[in-house]
Amino acid sequence: MASNAFPASYYAATANPFPRQPSIEGAVEADVCVVGGGIAGCSTALHLAERGYQVALLEGERIGWGASGRSGGQVLPGFSVAQDKLVRLVGRQTANALWDISVEGVALMRELINRYDIDCDWADGQLSAAIKPRHRDELLAWQEELERDHAYVGTRMVEGPELRSLVATERYVAGLFDPHSGHVHPLNYTLGLARAALQRGVQVYESSRAESYERQGDRLRVRTARGEVRCRHLALCGNVYLGELGRELQSKIMSVGTYVVATEPLGEERARSLIPNNMAVTDLNWILDYFRRSSDHRLLFGGRVSYSGIDPNTAQRTRARMVKVFPQLADVRIDYSWGGYLDITLNRAPHFGRLEHDVYFLQGFSGHGIALTGIGGKLIAEAIAGTAERFDMFARIPHTGFPGGALLRRPALVLAMLYYRLRDAL
Repeated sequence: MASNAFPASYYAATANPFPRQPSIEGAVEADVCVVGGGIAGCSTALHLAERGYQVALLEGERIGWGASGRSGGQVLPGFSVAQDKLVRLVGRQTANALWDISVEGVALMRELINRYDIDCDWADGQLSAAIKPRHRDELLAWQEELERDHAYVGTRMVEGPELRSLVATERYVAGLFDPHSGHVHPLNYTLGLARAALQRGVQVYESSRAESYERQGDRLRVRTARGEVRCRHLALCGNVYLGELGRELQSKIMSVGTYVVATEPLGEERARSLIPNNMAVTDLNWILDYFRRSSDHRLLFGGRVSYSGIDPNTAQRTRARMVKVFPQLADVRIDYSWGGYLDITLNRAPHFGRLEHDVYFLQGFSGHGIALTGIGGKLIAEAIAGTAERFDMFARIPHTGFPGGALLRRPALVLAMLYYRLRDAL
């Protein structure tokens, strides 16, 4: 399941059975062709099929092979871009409407898990953790904004002994607990969506990389090495893995390496002592740490990114960050270490839109995609069915390409990230 560039993941080792789907051979007719077998693609296919469309889904590897099947698994509303910046980009009314859609995305996950009986270890609760006093001030301001501007109630600030009763570390000075968020086994959630799509009649093809598309009258022909899909609409949901198929989109995103480790099984008592209420935790640094318990009593810990595209000693360095948070795990072995690439935009806002009137795309989730990818797929289905208002709100977000062109943009980004690393240290 994992890329050749990275070790096998804990998720791949604990994946629910999912039969390999055939490669496409020859020509297939469909109303819609979806490219990409992650959460975004599977959700798009499922929601279209629920509306009665004939759908063919093309995945170049296996379902869930990319970012959807390797992530930290934290399910949150909102976006990687700060809400106040989103207001500056699109105005308060649209920004507030986008926030509401992101909240709906979390609810949609719960709904789909229940409707299709998806076994993916859903657990409630998430803590945004403050490492320093200015983080605490940011959390207080964010909580006030959530209640005042979005009627998002139920979060609460925790500090002192109560905080340490929720997460067994001295690293944090405060935290904002959100009972509406949660965490999942992301690969099993993705496989569950694909299984639901199959049940609804979607034709799913694995090892079928879409290489190009062309227009033929009012139809589109999406070509692979050994077949093609002839369709009326095309949805591109492959993000950084689209390659030449998404050449027009590539300047707006950049691939970033991100890494996660899984400890050896700790036993229920020891695992529970770390995070008694089984919530997910994320800190507020720019280069953040995030962690949660697994259903088999491990700690899953992520906390590093690589803007250079290099994979620097993932297990050792991520383990060091874990022990900084939980010194009591200094004796614990790492059983799994893995990584993968996610797509970021320059402004960290999601990038949705159309290349042509009948060619849609979803990309730029910027590390905040577990819930947003799913609702994005629903929005494409709405737009194809004739109600595009909500999809078009996302398309209003302005995006510029990364500076420096193909050769210099990555070194430029690496230099920029040095500033944020220094800021985290202050």
